[in-house]
Amino acid sequence: MIQIQHSIVDSDTPIHSSLSKVQQRIFQALLKEQKIYVYKNEQQLFFELLLREHIIQAAILLAKSKVRFTIFRFSRCNEQFWYRNELGGFQLKETVSPTDAINDIFQNSHLYAFECATAIVIVFYKAVLDVLGANTFNKLFANLLLYDWHFDKDLGVKTRKGNDYIPGDCLYFKNPDVDPQTPQWQGENTIYLGDGLHYGHGIGIKTKEEIIAVLNKKRKRGATKSAYLLEQTTRIDFQYLSTFANVREHAELPIDRNRFVVGAIGSATFLYL
Repeated sequence: MIQIQHSIVDSDTPIHSSLSKVQQRIFQALLKEQKIYVYKNEQQLFFELLLREHIIQAAILLAKSKVRFTIFRFSRCNEQFWYRNELGGFQLKETVSPTDAINDIFQNSHLYAFECATAIVIVFYKAVLDVLGANTFNKLFANLLLYDWHFDKDLGVKTRKGNDYIPGDCLYFKNPDVDPQTPQWQGENTIYLGDGLHYGHGIGIKTKEEIIAVLNKKRKRGATKSAYLLEQTTRIDFQYLSTFANVREHAELPIDRNRFVVGAIGSATFLYL
């Protein structure tokens, strides 16, 4: 369900000039959830749809790249752009722009190797860069460190309980009976791509069932507990980041009032399928 101040939107009217097919699928997923997603205006909603689409695109790009999966001990980076610290993380060099460094991961992917949490953060950064542009990105993220779940406060990454999985979310598969000899497989962070597909660094683009099957092969001898998808979502702060965007004028979405039950409380409008 979506709550928007002063207006109602509908993705089934002719809006192909405003939303891509991926954005339409994301929008439908938001509409169908029981949870209320609140936006101040249509532009704020459009920004989230656009950024989620770019998260999906960045995840697919990383999946198709030559980046390798490895543990922190054996991580690698392009030392023209990054210092590799003693923990296996990548610290941005002072003379390098954040934009150039993030783009290099995708352009010279064969020089990089890292684990799955770092991969998720890189996907988030790449998507924000592609939506906000180089100048804004460089100002917001001037001192990048890529290491595990370390992230700049302006990215606003937060994890919440719930099974309202929306394309562009980071989800987590837990492997409770992991083999202690391979602790890196105690779970898998993924980007949900929609249509039942996930991108997991080191696993690739797979269905939920396929990811669980891979993790189950990494269990200790005599294991009885299957890997499973946690009921939680990890997201960047879409609404905060939208304050830095120049939203396109055609972002207003047409309304089909005949397909929805509409309710209002004060100035807020509620839209139900």
